[in-house]
Amino acid sequence: MNIAFDALPLLGRLTGVGYCEAGQVQELIRQHPQDRYTFNYFSIRGHDELLAPYLAPNAGIRRAAFHGYAYRLLSSFLPLPYSAFFGKKNDITHFFNYIVPPHVGGKTVVTVHDMAYLSCGETVRDRTRRMLEVGLETSMERADRIIAPSDFSRREIIRYFPRFEGKIRVVPCGVDKARFHPVTDAAALRDVRTRYGLGEQYFLYLGTIEPRKNLEMLIKAYYQFAMAHRTAPQLVLAGGKGWLYDSIFEQVQQLHLDKQIIFTEYVEDKDICAMMSGALAFVFPSLYEGFGIPPLEAMACGTPVLVSDAASLPEVTSTAAVIVRPDDAGSIAEGLHALYTDAALRERLRMQGMARAEQLSWRHSAELLYRVYEELL
Repeated sequence: MNIAFDALPLLGRLTGVGYCEAGQVQELIRQHPQDRYTFNYFSIRGHDELLAPYLAPNAGIRRAAFHGYAYRLLSSFLPLPYSAFFGKKNDITHFFNYIVPPHVGGKTVVTVHDMAYLSCGETVRDRTRRMLEVGLETSMERADRIIAPSDFSRREIIRYFPRFEGKIRVVPCGVDKARFHPVTDAAALRDVRTRYGLGEQYFLYLGTIEPRKNLEMLIKAYYQFAMAHRTAPQLVLAGGKGWLYDSIFEQVQQLHLDKQIIFTEYVEDKDICAMMSGALAFVFPSLYEGFGIPPLEAMACGTPVLVSDAASLPEVTSTAAVIVRPDDAGSIAEGLHALYTDAALRERLRMQGMARAEQLSWRHSAELLYRVYEELL
């Protein structure tokens, strides 16, 4: 097969969409060297060096010297053929970020990660919501197959667009066990704590600082928990700022928790594994996730996990997490209390979490995706 990938999510700092594409395409190229792979992207100046980690003897790059944003904008209103820039020789072209442009050569596959823009539109950035309102239904019409990362997301797509049910295939995301694994070296753990200003014990959230992650409720729950425990571990909120985050920082100040809640902002990749491994527990009470990769990464590091009972998170974590109600600060506070006081619970979750991470590998994910490609041809 000649398989092309839309490379845009791989350019620059990776988000959840980019990590999903990276994990799947690297394993596809490794497992199926008999096929030919091409990374397509629009750019005036070119960013080929950013794609170097994904290249192999059977994988190359095709760049169209055209402004990518201009193409996306124009193709939303005019049928500007994608094949005019990237040709018609590919058997399959896979778009990992919701949108399929017009007139793509060969078969098309699109990954639709969630329906957040319809289910909880107030938590989605305006620009993203408008893009999906204009283009998503048409993209799914154009696609020959739609990839959902969880059964929850499959049901959500059917809920809003039942006519596409026959096109949908579930391909779960995975975790890179070479990158995420338990760190036991005391010096490495101490070094991360020192450089990020963390205490000996801490609860960790790692992700974007934005409304959908339910951080204001987490802070309220942590306040209740800290009031009952004089030696409460810190709450570390790690990750870059997304949007509508001012009220999150204001809440910390209003509750006088600025010494107990630490914002690290962006965490370097080389530090994430040690930061997760050193945490008392990983807390992720998000309101809506199409899959939710961070809890799975924490489980691979041997860290006990707390998640909300919302969306795909119980599906991803299975029995290997403390499950709480995302709209109830008391429920989240009880979860924090259980993780803090019950060493046997933490050990059980640690073992079950690592076993769950073994089941959800990128190798398994890529093999399921390859079956979809085979089905199309």
